[in-house]
Amino acid sequence: MKIDRPMLERGRWSQLSEEARQAFVTRGGSAFDPKLRDGVLEIVEDVRANGDEGLIRAMKKFDNIEINADDIRVKPKEFEAARKKVSPELLAAIRDLISHLRSFNEQLMSHGNWQFESEPGLIVGERVTPIASVGLFVPSGKGSYPSVMAQLGTPAVVAGVKEIAVIVPPIPGSAGEVDPAVLVVAEELGIKDVFRANGPAGIAALAFGTDRVPKVRKVMGPGSSPVACAQIEVQRFGTASVMLLGPSESLIIADSSTDPYILAADLLNEAEHGPDSSSILVTDSAELIAAVQVELAKQIEELPAPRNEYARKALQNGGVVLTDSIEEAAVVTNHYAPEHMIIATADPHAVLPLIEDAGEILLGTNTSVSMGNFVIGCPAALPTGGFAKVSSGITVEAFLKKSAIAEATESAMRRMSETVINFANHEGFPAHAASVARRLNRT
Repeated sequence: MKIDRPMLERGRWSQLSEEARQAFVTRGGSAFDPKLRDGVLEIVEDVRANGDEGLIRAMKKFDNIEINADDIRVKPKEFEAARKKVSPELLAAIRDLISHLRSFNEQLMSHGNWQFESEPGLIVGERVTPIASVGLFVPSGKGSYPSVMAQLGTPAVVAGVKEIAVIVPPIPGSAGEVDPAVLVVAEELGIKDVFRANGPAGIAALAFGTDRVPKVRKVMGPGSSPVACAQIEVQRFGTASVMLLGPSESLIIADSSTDPYILAADLLNEAEHGPDSSSILVTDSAELIAAVQVELAKQIEELPAPRNEYARKALQNGGVVLTDSIEEAAVVTNHYAPEHMIIATADPHAVLPLIEDAGEILLGTNTSVSMGNFVIGCPAALPTGGFAKVSSGITVEAFLKKSAIAEATESAMRRMSETVINFANHEGFPAHAASVARRLNRT
C-alpha cells in the first residue's frame, strides 16, 4: 500500500516528552527480550554440548537446510567453482574495496610499537601483536554480503592473525550453497577456513569449537538480533566479542540547502537492509521534511519487493526529528549515537566538531553510506544500538592486542623505590615493598 508520507514524523525535539525522546534513542526498547535470549541460549547450549550435531540441528530447524557433518566446512572445489560464477565486474569491485581497506588498515598498523624515556633511566612503551585466532561472521538471509567479508577479513589479514575462521549461513532455499562472491573475497584474502552454519549456532561453534569448526579467541561480525545476542552470550564462557553489531541504522543531519532528491536516496540506502533497520533524518527545516516525504514516496515505489517493504518499515523505525537549529541536531545525533551518519549541510565541516558519538561520519552530499560500505576503506562494520557512544568500528585494531613494556636502570629504580615503598606500606603489601628494598640492599 502506498504511503504519501513514508517517514514517521516524531515532532520537534524541544517539544518532545522525555518518554518520547527515550523511545527514540533506545530504538523502541531492548533488542534482547527474554524470549529471544532464551531461544538463542538454547541454540548456544546445544552447540556447546553437542558440537557439529547442534550446528546441523539449527540449520535444519531455522533454515530448512540439511547437510552432513563433513559438509560444514566449505571444500576447495567450492572455492574453484565460485571463481567461475563471479563476473569480471564484481571481481574488480571486490579488489577495489580490498585495496582501499588495506590502505586504511595498514596506516593504522604503522602506528605500531612505541617507546620513550619518561624520566632519566626509565623506558616505557607498548608492543603490538595480533590475536592468535578469530572468528568472523558474514551474514546471509536478506541478501548476500561479500563486502562484509572484505570489511572483516581484510583488517584481520593486515593485523597478521594466524588463524581466521569464517561462518556464513547458506543461501536461503539452496541445498547448502554459500554465496560464491563471499568465497571469492575469502580466497582473495588467502582465507580458506570457511564454514556454513546458522548464525547463532555458528557463533557458538566458534566460541566452543566442534569437530569441524575451530575454537577461536574472539568472534565478531554484524547480523540480526539473534546473532548479536549469541555474541553476547558466548562472552560468558570466555570468548571475546565486539559490541554491538546488530540491525543497520543511519542518521542524516540536513538543512535547507540539501537536495531532497539526493536526501531521499540516502535515507533509503540503509532502510532497504531489512524491516529491523532504522533510517533517521534530523533537520531544522520543516520545508525540507515536506519535500523529502514526497521524494521518498516516489523512490520507494521504484524499489523491488521485498526491499520496498523493508524500507517502509525502517523509515517508521527511525523517522524524522525537527530541531530548532543545526546545533540542536548535533545534540540529537549524540543522544542517538548512530551506526552510520551523513552531515549533509551547507558546511559539514562546521558541524563535524559537534559530533561526538557516531560509528561513521560521512561529510557532504558526495559521500554516501554505500560508498562507505563498498569502496572508501573506512570501517563499515560498526557499533549499533547506541554502542557508538563507547566503541568503534572493526579495523585492524580489533584484531590486535598490546603489551606494556618498561625497563629501568639502577638509578631510575633507586629514584622510584620510595614511591613504591610508600604505596606498599599504605596498602598493606610488605612483599611489594621488599621487592625494591632488597634491590637497594644488593646494589
